[in-house]
Parts: sequence; structure tokens; C-alpha cells
Amino acid sequence: MRLVTTLVVREESLTLYGFHHREERELFEQVQTVSGVGPRLALALLSVHSPEEVRRALTESDLAALTRVPGIGRKSAERLVLELRDKVAAPDAAVPATGARPTHGDGGAGDQVLEALTGLGWTGKQAEAALATVTARPDAPQEVSDLLRTALRELGR
Repeated sequence: MRLVTTLVVREESLTLYGFHHREERELFEQVQTVSGVGPRLALALLSVHSPEEVRRALTESDLAALTRVPGIGRKSAERLVLELRDKVAAPDAAVPATGARPTHGDGGAGDQVLEALTGLGWTGKQAEAALATVTARPDAPQEVSDLLRTALRELGR
């Protein structure tokens, strides 16, 4: 079993949050981009609803579902819908057009590189795009260190 984590850095604390699936972590991070939503509220949202339910509620403007979460009132729900409606999509929509996904969820080199890149501060989308570009090359490196180095060069362009 794998545990997907994210580190939230504040002036007074370093807090590590763990999730069963990468999809939960990505939604946790995305929800926090909304003004007034921090880790506690994002975690409460995922405690009440599954990621699929949150995406559905946001895309369909289901304020009733969002206000069932402790700490989210009508105004917060409206702000969440307004800012995230167009940004959240079903996980399948995030698959590159080639149909090849750089990660396999098996802890392979691609997953390790993605975790390293997001740990260094790039967004999941940026990291996935760089990794997809690197792995699409015929001479793509196979070792994690070489793959990471090449992806970092790609992000530096």
C-alpha cells in the first residue's frame, strides 16, 4: 500500500498530510488555492465527500452538498464554485492527448520524479507535462536520477 503525502509549510509549522490516492491529494491542494480555504477546510471537504462528489458539486454548482461540510457556509461554497468550476475535471480528462500517462501509480521512476518535482514546488500539471515531454523522446532516460535531471532541464526552459 502506498501513502501519498503533501507538506504544508506555514511560518510556525510544517504539517504533513497523507492520502490514500493521488487524486485526493491533488484536489486537497487545488481547493486551497481558493481565498480563505486552508488545509483544515480542504481536509474537512474530503472527509465528507469523495473527490468525485466534490468535482460533481463544483461543476454542477451544488451549494447544498458543499455547505454540508463543517466550516463551509453559503458564501464559501459560492466562492469555491466560482473559482474552481472550470478548473476541476474528471481524472480521465487530465490524461494527455496521446493517451499515455507518465505515471502508473506503481511507485516507478515516473511517480518518483513527479513526487520530486512537486516537492520542489512545481504544480502537478507542470510536472506531468515535463515528464510527458521527456518520456516521449526516443532516447528517454530510464534511471530516476537521469529522468529527474532531464525533467528539471525541461522545466527550466
